[in-house]
Amino acid sequence: MNEDELIKRCLIDSDAIVTYPFCDSKHKKFPVLRHKSNNKWFGLIFRLDGTLYINLKAQPQTIFALQDQYPDIITPAWHMNKTHWCKIDVEKINPKTLDAIIKISYDLTAKKK
Repeated sequence: MNEDELIKRCLIDSDAIVTYPFCDSKHKKFPVLRHKSNNKWFGLIFRLDGTLYINLKAQPQTIFALQDQYPDIITPAWHMNKTHWCKIDVEKINPKTLDAIIKISYDLTAKKK
């Protein structure tokens, strides 16, 4: 899966948007996935040493369970709160599992009704 395909997976409804608030010469651009309605982030896409990753938000107990189940794929978040965010190796995770975690992150950060 490439970055564009990952972004498309994350745009799960009309409230999901991608922005590029960060840019640097080493890493180029960092797509940030957020809600149009409340501007909250639910994902950050980036590359480290050529590997494509996404940081996603979840409840701490969910993150711990995911890290136990996928220790080489889901690890503490890069550059974010490691209790509430996890880093996922996009090239190694099952796409259905990735979609489920994206949905968890999206729902957790959505505008409260």
